[in-house]
Amino acid sequence: MSEYEGLRSGELAAAAGVNAQTLRYYERRGLLAEPERTLGGHRLYPVEAVTVLRVIKAAQRLGFTLEEIADLLETAGHRHRGDGLAGRARQKLAEVEERMADLAVIAEALRQTIEAGCTDLVECAQAGCCPIPFTPLAQRERRTDSPG
Repeated sequence: MSEYEGLRSGELAAAAGVNAQTLRYYERRGLLAEPERTLGGHRLYPVEAVTVLRVIKAAQRLGFTLEEIADLLETAGHRHRGDGLAGRARQKLAEVEERMADLAVIAEALRQTIEAGCTDLVECAQAGCCPIPFTPLAQRERRTDSPG
């Protein structure tokens, strides 16, 4: 790439809808290749970096962590065959569906709390008819935190 080809940090950030600090952070994390530099020391990114950044942001919106995204990008870069993205998407979908089920339980407990007119958390917890499932939630957390 010659000195004048590519995008400077600000141009890339604007094109991808991120800020310049995000570019440097993604470089440190290995998500974005370190750019070439002009003779004056300015960073010059290839135009394809816009697509990489958009892919990273889209994957984050789907719930993938930056570590998972880095792995997906590396796998794509090596052109591995097999499950790749589809397998990761299935895993992420299962996680999302589990969180949705948990959120549905929480939403119902909150609705019941509102309908019961609870005004004090400690008082409510001591009442025999408290709609907040303190014990079941704590037991579920212990089960998911325990090894095995």
